[in-house]
Amino acid sequence: MDKDMTFIKLFFIRTVILLGAVIAVVVVFDPFYQYHKPLPGLKAVLTDKEYQCIGTLRTFEYDALIVGSSVCENYNNHWFDEGFGCNTIKAIRSYGATADLCYLLDAAYESHEMKYVFYNIEPSSLSANTEPTYVSTGCPMYLYDRNIMNDYSYVLNKDVLLEKIPYMLAHSLMSDYDEGDSYNWAQQKEFGRDKALGMYARLPYVKEMLPETVNATELAGNIELLTAQVEAHPNTTFKFFFSPYSILWWDNAYRRGELSAVIYNEKQAIGTLLQYDNVEIYFYQDDWDIITNLDNYMDTIHFSKDINYYIYDKLARGEERLTLDNYEERLDHMLELLYQM
Repeated sequence: MDKDMTFIKLFFIRTVILLGAVIAVVVVFDPFYQYHKPLPGLKAVLTDKEYQCIGTLRTFEYDALIVGSSVCENYNNHWFDEGFGCNTIKAIRSYGATADLCYLLDAAYESHEMKYVFYNIEPSSLSANTEPTYVSTGCPMYLYDRNIMNDYSYVLNKDVLLEKIPYMLAHSLMSDYDEGDSYNWAQQKEFGRDKALGMYARLPYVKEMLPETVNATELAGNIELLTAQVEAHPNTTFKFFFSPYSILWWDNAYRRGELSAVIYNEKQAIGTLLQYDNVEIYFYQDDWDIITNLDNYMDTIHFSKDINYYIYDKLARGEERLTLDNYEERLDHMLELLYQM
């Protein structure tokens, strides 16, 4: 009986020590950056936005954000650091829905003040649901909430211990690893006309055009989310911009009867946001040479890193900036071009 009790005690003690060691290793190296920024001598290895983005917003040092969907993942943060004199990280959500991105902005502003927010507005985001989708899409909410009691899903995770930490260390120690390329996926993809066309299932007919106000309720809610951020942070310069989707995307919007509503939504959002002194808006959707050259794309939306740099360079130069005097003319011209396709 005494031997059995001794065995049980030793087993319990060893188990506790082992679990404590596992927790300590995860907390110290912290590959999702929930508790601290990278250890001295290690680089920030950011390859999994769903698991890492929220942690970096809370623990990293920065004063500028690149905010947007997957089309923003291929920006190099250092471009913006050098061009705007700031320290930049990314706040990314694949879908680019306004509510999701504002959720990330709220997390950032909890402990940081921003000089700049470089915010990519997706056309679809203006008609999206105005509630965050993190819970409904199965994100690891134990990383997003502030409840340390459910962190066991992170600190006692076999994959974190045996895969994520070794991966982080291996890449961090690579001399050519560039921290600025956080969440970058371009090097793994193929771009070109054939690739883009192969990803486009063209509707064989044109549907009746929907009323331009078909998304009026969602549009009003999303504009309110954006203006709330602008109003709450008057010392931040918000540089909103519209990225150049390919002509295939616009052809699809036309054939599905959504084109008028898309342009209307953008007009309403732009006209409202431009009324704020701390807002600048840049428009690259009508760059005809870019959007009609399908060699720039891997599908209807996602463009190569060269286009990311092109947009950054335009932003740094202040080119293609919209004003209250010219934004309607620019969008009307865009609509004319598209109807002539």
